[in-house]
Amino acid sequence: MSSVSAVNSLLSSTATTTPAISISSILAATAGTSTPGIDVTSAVAAAIYADRAPERAWQADQTTLSSQTTALTSIQTATEALATDMQNLNSLTGPLAARTVTSSDSNDLAATAATGTVSGTHTVVVNSVATTASWYSDLESSPTATLPTSSLTLTTTAGPSATFATGTGTSGDTLNDLATAINGSNLGVRATVVSDATGSRLAIIADTSGTAAGFSITSANYTGTSWTSPDMPTGSTLGANSVTLTIGGTPTTITTTAGETYAQLATAINGLGLGVNATAGSDANGTNLTIASNDGLTPFTINEPAFGFTQSATGADASLTVDGVPIDSATNTVTGAINGVTLNLLGAAPGSPISLTVASDASQVSTAINQFVTDYNTAIGLVNTQFNVDSTTNSQGVLGTDSTVVSLQSALEQAFNYVYTPATGTTSVSTIGDLGITMANDGTLSVDSATLNSALTNNATDVQNFFEGTALNGFANSVYNTLNNYTSPANGAFKVDLNSMAATNTDLTSQINDYETGYIASQQTVLTADFSQAEVALQQLPQQMAQLNALLGLTPTGNSNG
Repeated sequence: MSSVSAVNSLLSSTATTTPAISISSILAATAGTSTPGIDVTSAVAAAIYADRAPERAWQADQTTLSSQTTALTSIQTATEALATDMQNLNSLTGPLAARTVTSSDSNDLAATAATGTVSGTHTVVVNSVATTASWYSDLESSPTATLPTSSLTLTTTAGPSATFATGTGTSGDTLNDLATAINGSNLGVRATVVSDATGSRLAIIADTSGTAAGFSITSANYTGTSWTSPDMPTGSTLGANSVTLTIGGTPTTITTTAGETYAQLATAINGLGLGVNATAGSDANGTNLTIASNDGLTPFTINEPAFGFTQSATGADASLTVDGVPIDSATNTVTGAINGVTLNLLGAAPGSPISLTVASDASQVSTAINQFVTDYNTAIGLVNTQFNVDSTTNSQGVLGTDSTVVSLQSALEQAFNYVYTPATGTTSVSTIGDLGITMANDGTLSVDSATLNSALTNNATDVQNFFEGTALNGFANSVYNTLNNYTSPANGAFKVDLNSMAATNTDLTSQINDYETGYIASQQTVLTADFSQAEVALQQLPQQMAQLNALLGLTPTGNSNG
């Protein structure tokens, strides 16, 4: 085949698939009026671009599907939030069941109520609060000072007891050691060392309050002819206590008052003429008291050992009446006196009635109602956007014709036309309008706070009945059932619609892939070969034209010497 014939053949075979190729440019090149040659890469690309026109249409469909999926997913999320709000308002443990308790004397009595507690008013009289038993030891110079030799027995009201030795080189060498030993005894008490500017004491407190958690401390009596008390830091004084001396079988009790010194106690003992001599002394660790028989032979017994304790509080139960019923409680947290209510006794006001009012928690209910209004407006706003016409493109949103969105818009607006009618009696709340909620022309809702708060304050039961009905079948349930037709994860309209979009997108991807592998790949190979052949033919044309002119005796234009 000649070069000219080859070009003609190529032009004939590609004319319908390569509209971007300039045939006039190729012919001009054959006549020598321009540089001959074809850009094979560009020519093939132009032809393939034309062949991919169906792909571009399918890809445009995929872009639309992506936009539709994104928009529908947003609407689905907003609708699910609204459905959750409805479930929250249709629950026996939700905000409508929340309760608050108001006390007429919050300094002496506070209370909380469990969800669903029956509303009402109760009268409480607190006669006394529960107290916790506690004792404290004699003063020592420091937590680590060695204690004198003695022993003490701690006995609980419930019965268990334990004896602890002091100053024996075992568990009670110091206050710190004694505290550790007591805490390890599992007697229901806790011991701590309390220190201040005057020295250190061991404080022992029952783990719980009440009479049953009380305990006592007794110490071993001393019997002999000479006894010395533990040292008391210099400048410190005695607390309120008593000392019993028994001589010849006759006990004599000497009472001390807070602020007395060992010297004053010695004077008091010596003034009784008991046959003993009391002397106040001092050493490097502080002051002390020594008692000795006058004759050095007659023994005496003293119930105040080398290390003693003073009771600071007794364990006692709380005493109160609730709606006239007497109640005793080991703690100041009282449950069971009023069903669902926990009383917290803060102080005693004997004979003074305190009023407790259990009521619906208006704050929680208001928050829940405003939340559903907000979520509803979000959902209906996203839906309405799909039907707004763009003035520039004169078109609706990507879901303007989607059947799911079209039906949802109508369903949302109709769901809020619900009217509640009680089975018996009347109600002050039969529509959302009675709660101060109104619907605008675009379907959005607004709340009049004053009207809503009035309904929650004055007609809380009617509000709850409106949302919950007689058996969780009121407004909230009605709206939820409507929304569930769309949000159900099993076969809701959103799931069906989104699955359909996903399937269509998958089909389009398969079409594009099949078209690329089944047609474009082979077409690219054929076109590359054809255009390469044409390029070779065009490169040969100038030489063949010169040969033809020579055979015909023709002189090329522009080469004459004439």
